[in-house]
Amino acid sequence: MRAVIVAAAVAFIVSLFVTPVAIRVFGALKAGQPIRSLGLASNEGKKGTPPMGGVVFILATLVAYVAGHLALTTLPERQIAQEKPTMTALVLLGLFVFCGAIGFVDDLLKVRKRNSDGLSAKGKLIGQAIVSIGFGIAALYATSTNGQTVISEHISFIRDVSWLDVGKVGAVMVFVFVITAMSNGVNLTDGLDGLATGASMLVLGAYALIGYWQYRHWCADATYASGSQYCYQVRDPLEIAMIAAAAACACLGFLWWNTSPARIFMGDVGALGLGALIGGLAVATHTTLLSILIGGLFVIITVTWVIQIVSYRTTGKRVFRMVPLHHHFELAGWSEVNIVVRFWTIAGVCVAAGLGVFYSDFLAAVG
Repeated sequence: MRAVIVAAAVAFIVSLFVTPVAIRVFGALKAGQPIRSLGLASNEGKKGTPPMGGVVFILATLVAYVAGHLALTTLPERQIAQEKPTMTALVLLGLFVFCGAIGFVDDLLKVRKRNSDGLSAKGKLIGQAIVSIGFGIAALYATSTNGQTVISEHISFIRDVSWLDVGKVGAVMVFVFVITAMSNGVNLTDGLDGLATGASMLVLGAYALIGYWQYRHWCADATYASGSQYCYQVRDPLEIAMIAAAAACACLGFLWWNTSPARIFMGDVGALGLGALIGGLAVATHTTLLSILIGGLFVIITVTWVIQIVSYRTTGKRVFRMVPLHHHFELAGWSEVNIVVRFWTIAGVCVAAGLGVFYSDFLAAVG
């Protein structure tokens, strides 16, 4: 637990105090965010606000991960087994960094062109596919000393579902879909000050709790599994808890500066990176299907966006005033702050429901 707390605290401090430095640096470089004129009240006064703030919380998470591992050297023997970086950490942090890098290129192109056109949608999807395929293969084939891999050949709900065996190719395809879908879901949610940051913080916090719970009831821990009726077949759950907690607290520190009126935006570097990390956490904790509930806000915003696109292209009619969904409510007269707080509430309810289902399964198994 100490390692998780250290990682979370370091991430928060680094993010909180480095973000204003990034604001000044991006401001000096005149790296302002181009804003499309869509007639939205939330866009007023935001032109020129520095983007690419996601670089800060990605960096904060990496620094915090190192700090968490330094803390492991003072912990009991069963925790020192994870003292060195593991494949789980390489996969999760790799997704965070490399999908963030795709977003960074997109943000950089927008700034240089002085318009809102960065990478094409096709370009982003190709980049996300390449990154997720690479890490998906590593996650499937790199085994630990006990033969455990980061992902399995089964689709999971709260643990692997035995009859949902998709094979090795299917496992990588599922991994690619989850990473790409969640990455783009967070990106679609990032449209109002603090909205995606706060929602991501809640989801990451849930995965920190799930990871730590799995660590305390871990099948690889002989001191627990030998006398237990139920344990979790996951790889490196303490790593999962550290990374999720660090990323959640890094978002919290960033939110101090990103809340309305935002002094910096996370940009695509932050949104694509966070979504990829959340997707990776879902697969690594073997809660792939449960992530639909835990990340419910992202799912709702993505589904409504798809409904709008399909409806307009097939019938020429719009179901919503504008998508993503938060802009629909803006045009309905809701203030930006009201939308953000209410959407955070929805995200919190989804997270609470997901954690409730997760814990209920444990109670049912040991009861």
